[in-house]
Amino acid sequence: MNKIFLIIQREFMTRVRKKSFIITTLLSPIFFAAIAILPSYLASLEVTEVRIVAVVDNTKQFIDVIPSTEYIRIAYITDTPAEKVKENLSETGYYALLVIDTTITPNQPAFTIYSQKQPAIDVMQHLENTLKKEIEARKLKTYNIDNLDKILADVKTSISIKSIKVSQTGEEKESNTLIAMAIAYIMSFMMYMMVLITGNQVMQGVIEEKTNRVVEIIISSVKPFQMMAGKIFGMAAVSLLQILIWVVMTAALAGAGINIISSKITAKPATEQVQAMAQADPQMAQVQEQATAAANSKGMSFLTALKNQNFPLLIGGFIFYFLFGYLLYAAMFAAVGSAVESITDTQQLTLPITLPLILAIIVMISGIKSPDGALAFWFSIIPFTSPVIMLTRLPFGVPAWQLALSATLLVGTFILITWLAAKIYRVGILMYGKKYTWKEMIKWISYRG
Repeated sequence: MNKIFLIIQREFMTRVRKKSFIITTLLSPIFFAAIAILPSYLASLEVTEVRIVAVVDNTKQFIDVIPSTEYIRIAYITDTPAEKVKENLSETGYYALLVIDTTITPNQPAFTIYSQKQPAIDVMQHLENTLKKEIEARKLKTYNIDNLDKILADVKTSISIKSIKVSQTGEEKESNTLIAMAIAYIMSFMMYMMVLITGNQVMQGVIEEKTNRVVEIIISSVKPFQMMAGKIFGMAAVSLLQILIWVVMTAALAGAGINIISSKITAKPATEQVQAMAQADPQMAQVQEQATAAANSKGMSFLTALKNQNFPLLIGGFIFYFLFGYLLYAAMFAAVGSAVESITDTQQLTLPITLPLILAIIVMISGIKSPDGALAFWFSIIPFTSPVIMLTRLPFGVPAWQLALSATLLVGTFILITWLAAKIYRVGILMYGKKYTWKEMIKWISYRG
């Protein structure tokens, strides 16, 4: 046992002292936060380039219908044919040309846009939304209904269903399905990546020591099983340290972010736009204030649901399933590493190991949509896929007996696979000069000695 501990210590200290470990450990939470925040931030930035869209209306029914915006200018052309404008599009400086033609259906004209490059999405949305509303308004007017605008404004309704999760003790907590889905996806995908990466690192470490013949020196002092166990548990200690640092950093960043957002929502004053609207049209200002209050309420509801998540269970579940999921796969990767002499020889041998993880990622999508379905249930029980799929189900709530069954099977399978992998490892680690198959590796299990 003392020898295993020494190998664990050596493996742990060697890896944590590397600059790559320090950099990835400290920067990963920031990197993941940037991935989550930057797309939304960049998408919210306004395009400051002024683009002029020429409009040739052959129907003469949509003149001055499409308004210009700050960065999208609409130029109606009535004295030049569309074909001529299209031929000289680059010389005229127009960003695009919109041509409106008649069709067989009188109230449904044909719209075609010409440009030298793919039109931007905001330009297309502005044109499509404006024309859609105009055509809808004209169709409604044909019904000759009095006060139609007021009726439509009164009928327009927005609802938001509040989700309350009731525990077996009767305790009620506000929840949010989107939050549960997001947490399930992030945790499951992180588990898949971390098990795959750390398992491969164990395999590469075994191959390097075997290639450098260092293993022949070490094996004279310790048993093959002790060496394999030391490498696996040493890497597990490194990964657990990394996870704990990530949890602390993420909790600090998330807590600060939630507090900032909460304070902004609760202390949001009336905007100048609403104040100006109140003077011009009190009724419209009241509608705007109600919409703003509804948005703030939805934001606070989202934050409350986020705080109500059972983070101790989620973090504890992630650590448990990562630890035993990693140990299960690391034992198999170590067995493969002992049977080859270079990383290029591992591709065929690692395919049966990685297939359950790939299958788990595919099932994860179904698990997020239906966490209590038969497919998600069975894959969360099967030990080779449970580290990924059980984390998919955990944010939605999993019965205690299912958690206990899944955990017991995972631990039992880990013990069995480690015992079998150790038998392969003790033979393969001293084998050189030949490419071995799984059939030959399985025969090594029955060898005595």
